[in-house]
Amino acid sequence: MNFLKFLISGTLIRLIIKVIIFFTFFVFLALKTLEFITRHENHEIVPDISGMKLKNAIKLLTDSHLRHEVIDSSKFNPKLPPYAVIEIFPAPQSEVKKGRKVYLTLNPSGYRKISIPDIIQITRRNAESMLKAVGFEVGKITYRNNIGKDMILEIRYQGKIIAPGSVLPKTTKIDLILGNGIRK
Repeated sequence: MNFLKFLISGTLIRLIIKVIIFFTFFVFLALKTLEFITRHENHEIVPDISGMKLKNAIKLLTDSHLRHEVIDSSKFNPKLPPYAVIEIFPAPQSEVKKGRKVYLTLNPSGYRKISIPDIIQITRRNAESMLKAVGFEVGKITYRNNIGKDMILEIRYQGKIIAPGSVLPKTTKIDLILGNGIRK
């Protein structure tokens, strides 16, 4: 019975009100302190530096009180000059704090180099699909007297015979010499 009287008495209600006021004040003070420590209202806008050369992009970021870090890129864009900025993180026109690090992805100086697969003595259809799968383009196709109809006899690049395993830039056009099915 005494416990029930205590629950509905004014003492408990006053104690609950004091706890709520103290808790509210403590949360308000903590939030204001965090705003001050994290410089909540001190922002910079990330400039749009897409397509700019690295040197110019770094100068613009420095002028905007932002730091930078270059991330290597493997995707070459032939429409942009070498070492131009392809991607930016955080995105351009984003609000960030002063001194924030902006990550830059650059356009490489050219297509990456890849190895030519061994397509000698393979049919034209299979050879073309293998070359396209790794990123090469099929150039001129010529035929030579050989019993193997549509079999790859030679691989050429710029008129010179090249061996499987040679390394060439991606998207290079490779010429193929095939057999025409006629015995010599």
